[in-house]
Amino acid sequence: MGSKAVAVLYVLAMAAVIVGVDVLFFRHHLWERLAVNVGIVLVFAACYFRFLKHP
Repeated sequence: MGSKAVAVLYVLAMAAVIVGVDVLFFRHHLWERLAVNVGIVLVFAACYFRFLKHP
């Protein structure tokens, strides 16, 4: 599988996690939802650069 395909699947997984957390836990909490979404993106970015980024 190409690196672009892996990146696309990774972004789709991140979007699915964000939407799932929003719907399940933070539907009516705007600022908490925003903070958690930023945190999720940062965790996914850290994992991407740690494990999937090739030098």
